[in-house]
Amino acid sequence: MSVQYGCPVTSFATGTGLGSWPGTSARAAAEVVVGELGGSLAHLVELPGRGVGADLIGRAGALLVEIAIDTAPRGYRLAARPGAVSRRAVSLLAEDTDALEEAWEIAGLRGGGRPVKVQAPGPLTLAAELELANGHRAITDPGAVRDLAASLAEGLKTQRADLSRRLDTPVIVQLDEPSLAAAVAGRLAGVTALSPVPAVDEAVATALLDGCAETIGGEVLVHSCASKLPWNVLQRSTITALALDCTALDSSDYDQIGAFVDSGRTVVMGLVPALAPARTPAVEELAKAVAAITDRIGFARSVLAERVGISPVCGMAGASAAWARTAAGLVRKAGEVLATDPEAI
Repeated sequence: MSVQYGCPVTSFATGTGLGSWPGTSARAAAEVVVGELGGSLAHLVELPGRGVGADLIGRAGALLVEIAIDTAPRGYRLAARPGAVSRRAVSLLAEDTDALEEAWEIAGLRGGGRPVKVQAPGPLTLAAELELANGHRAITDPGAVRDLAASLAEGLKTQRADLSRRLDTPVIVQLDEPSLAAAVAGRLAGVTALSPVPAVDEAVATALLDGCAETIGGEVLVHSCASKLPWNVLQRSTITALALDCTALDSSDYDQIGAFVDSGRTVVMGLVPALAPARTPAVEELAKAVAAITDRIGFARSVLAERVGISPVCGMAGASAAWARTAAGLVRKAGEVLATDPEAI
């Protein structure tokens, strides 16, 4: 049974980005994100175009406490001690944080109460994508999974507190879980056909998410753009918000979104294209698409201002710089329409 919340979680009920961003300049990215989303929900960007240590899993090398990572032929692996990869991840995260702080100061947002969001791999995705020394996924070792989740949560708790102090504003944590659905469904590929990866029990997955959220403190959002979400895990978790791809929902998804929002939590609807489309959607068109989903579920329009947000469909690392800026502006403007005049949509 999903947790019931006594009041709406409103920090997410706005426009926001999902993390990854095109290009390699932290300063340029921060200027655009703060300029376009500073009045909504700006985020600390990831710039995977910079290579090792800058992508979703690589960034974990800067967050994990007393656990190090290194590169492997298929991605990243656990390492006995910090090396060049961990040091590079720390350096890149520091560069990104400094750039955000500078843009935040220039925009005059310090102490203004506007929250900022940071992103990191969630515990299931991190364990699914990191390799053990023997080449198998870390998620095949329950002890490694527990250690990674605890280390990640401690690192995010520290990052959240540090960024909140530097920007003088609340900080929200987003756990990216692109591998969550596959992990729970037993669809992760093993090293060979003879070494399958067992499915993660739904109760274990829920406990991992909840344990991270409890340690991190504050508001925690889970993001996944997988087509078939593990709704049992998400409904039973204590997470306060969910971001998902809403471009291809089926009837069961509508019911599950309704139940999630009905429990007092927030849904961030991914509807803005992550790559430049042939035709740029109008702000009103995007707002109406969000409203159409809540109308179908049967909610009053007031829920759009209270517990529904909008975002790109997924991360924008593959977009052009021009489209990333345009998409951020569309997200902000559509979020403003949803928040200020939902009845007129």
